[in-house]
Amino acid sequence: MDKKIKVLVAKPGLDGHDRGAKVVSRALRDAGMEVIYTGIRQTPEQIVATAVQEDVDSIGLSCLSGAHNKLFPKVVDLLKAQGAGDVLVFGGGIIPDEDIPGLKAAGVAEIFLPGTSTEDTIAFIKENVTTA
Repeated sequence: MDKKIKVLVAKPGLDGHDRGAKVVSRALRDAGMEVIYTGIRQTPEQIVATAVQEDVDSIGLSCLSGAHNKLFPKVVDLLKAQGAGDVLVFGGGIIPDEDIPGLKAAGVAEIFLPGTSTEDTIAFIKENVTTA
């Protein structure tokens, strides 16, 4: 039997709005995943430290403040520096369409915009995370 997919949901930066992150966290949990929610106002360093300590399979980053172009790639880079470059990183929030290609080029696997169904997010994670 495969182990549960373990997902860290985090709010990097100074953004204090976390309703969407909580909705996604609950949906992932209800889909049978183990979910760790770090809360608001986390630094990329705190997020990666928690991800490594908890041995997560995936990190979901939520950003509504406009700092996604700096914060999301920083998380990816720190994961690689910690030897955890295989952790699937996805993001969501208020992210302009024109920023998505750069985020993907920086190693963010997918971006989910407002209105995306939680079923789409769940399916993406299940299709892209392998657990042993």
